[in-house]
Amino acid sequence: MPDVTVAIPVRDGGELLRRTLRALANQTVAHELLVCDSGSRDGSTALAREHGARVIEIAPHEFSHGATRNLLLREARGAHVALLTQDAEPADERWLERLLAGFALAQDVAIVYGPYRPRPDASPAVALELGRWFASLAPDGAPSVERLAAAERELPVLELLGRRGFFTDANACLHRAAWQRTPFRDVPYAEDRVLAIDVLRAGAAKAFVPDAAVWHSHDYTPIQQLRRAFDEWRGLREVYGWREPADPRRLARQLRGELGWARRELAARGVPAGRRSATLAAVAGHHVLRSTGALLGSRADRLAPWARRSLSLERRAGFAPLAWD
Repeated sequence: MPDVTVAIPVRDGGELLRRTLRALANQTVAHELLVCDSGSRDGSTALAREHGARVIEIAPHEFSHGATRNLLLREARGAHVALLTQDAEPADERWLERLLAGFALAQDVAIVYGPYRPRPDASPAVALELGRWFASLAPDGAPSVERLAAAERELPVLELLGRRGFFTDANACLHRAAWQRTPFRDVPYAEDRVLAIDVLRAGAAKAFVPDAAVWHSHDYTPIQQLRRAFDEWRGLREVYGWREPADPRRLARQLRGELGWARRELAARGVPAGRRSATLAAVAGHHVLRSTGALLGSRADRLAPWARRSLSLERRAGFAPLAWD
């Protein structure tokens, strides 16, 4: 039996799930494939079984981001468990090999994650945003390890907002023994960020491996983009207590900074001037939508449930601030 499991929560995965499963079949590391399906109607369970997966089936109402991943970890047979989402496709055949190598960076590494690459059909604005964020996590392109010194483990959780507390379970691997000590919390959103903070505060480390990439990006309509940002920043408010500042001067500086970075990046890539102008306009529109969603989402506690539901891509009406121990 392989000593590593790849685990995926699934619901109506469609063609993107098929591509993910095909990429997994080509990995250099043998692995168990484990899927938890929460009510697919498009044949996803049969597709997963065709690719050799062991499938757990739950009702749609039983799914939640943290609890379902805990179920997958409990059922996994490997000592390490790699996590993907159904639309996160390993970028090459060494994806799993490289993720596992992250545990050799230091003895205390408990969780490892890799970056997203924009799909070839991603909009320029989305591609630039993803590229900028993940490049900021490894400016020299090398793997890195993040941990908290003993004196830092009692820091206010807001101090871990950003790079230090970032982690994504759309492209990750967990040491199963470490997960048994520090499982996912059953939270409605940002369960991966919460896990990373719990792991760091428990004295373990997380590693980022830039070469362990997956193809993973979303091109939303404008209203979907706003709703997605609302959900993200409501999650940041629930987890960190973060409220996005509404100072117009700060918002203008952010937009100028975003456009300045995009202009330099496009010039460095040799993008023709005409295309550059169109891309910069798209970047500006994308940024304004995300900023609007951020302002609203980080003030979700002040909104009525019907307003939160209307603004949410997930149609979630609640607001559940996390009580840290």
